[in-house]
Amino acid sequence: MADRPRALLAMSPEFLPQLFPEPLLRRLLAVLDFDPGLVAEDFADPAVQPVLAEAEVLVTGWGAPRLRDEVIAEAPKLRAVLHAAGSVKSIVGEAAWDRPVAVSSSSGANALPVAEYTLAAILMAGKNLFGLREDFRRERSFRLGHIHPEVGNFGRTVGIVGASKIGRRVLELLRPFDFEVLLADPYLEAAEAAALGAELVDLDSLVARCDVVSVHAPDLPETAGLIGAARLAAMKDGTVVVNTARGRLVDTDALTAELETGRLSAVIDVTHPEPLPRDSPLFDLPNAFLTPHVAGSHGNELSRMGLYMVEEAERLSRGEALVHEVDPQTLWKQA
Repeated sequence: MADRPRALLAMSPEFLPQLFPEPLLRRLLAVLDFDPGLVAEDFADPAVQPVLAEAEVLVTGWGAPRLRDEVIAEAPKLRAVLHAAGSVKSIVGEAAWDRPVAVSSSSGANALPVAEYTLAAILMAGKNLFGLREDFRRERSFRLGHIHPEVGNFGRTVGIVGASKIGRRVLELLRPFDFEVLLADPYLEAAEAAALGAELVDLDSLVARCDVVSVHAPDLPETAGLIGAARLAAMKDGTVVVNTARGRLVDTDALTAELETGRLSAVIDVTHPEPLPRDSPLFDLPNAFLTPHVAGSHGNELSRMGLYMVEEAERLSRGEALVHEVDPQTLWKQA
């Protein structure tokens, strides 16, 4: 076997055993030469600097220090960054792409549980399980055989805001169900949306037509408040808003005001601010289903992100193209 490329781990040490449990760590050590006891949290650390200077590969994760221009300059041999987490926006600035460094990310692995959470939220919202649970808890009884006319997923219209990696996975998961699916994304053509199983519409049409609106747009300055007071007001009575993207995309105050009227419902995994103030009405409203930012990878799902980057390291050792390499031209448009 050829010499293994010199590598450096860079992340919060607490995440190392979760991202790379022992079997995965052994596979990584088989193709990369690194000290598993040295995990960089600061590239300026004197113990890290000589290793960084020789590193050909950085294996990063949550809590990794940012690859600023001066860090890139201090790593002249660097040829690949393998990020065992989601977006690389937080660690790789736009200027860093000037170097011929391949950057690969486990964002595809992180997209899977978010999409699964979203599908579950859409299906449960269509059956009004959140509302019916509140009724059942309050009344402690129900009439057997009573039909709830407002309940059901057959023919319901679902709107996906953003054809990001997660948005596309949600569209794929929706295919087996009897939904009408609308998609709003300014970077897509109608034919592309159709290939994804959706009708391309503008955002204002989407919020007005849909029974469920699920947000998957990127967190950019221009998307802050994307779902604001006017678009919330345009939604039909009974519409359910699902947000698993970023809290800033939905105007929290405007959403709270609409939910307080009882006109809309929401499944909210992310908020702005995050966490919410302890006295936020959203904690107590029966039509607001709040979860503590858990849609993304948690528990044993972290090792799937590690697996993606172990497989990338194995491809790198064989001289093969990376499968999960990030395209800097689309990075800033995707969630």
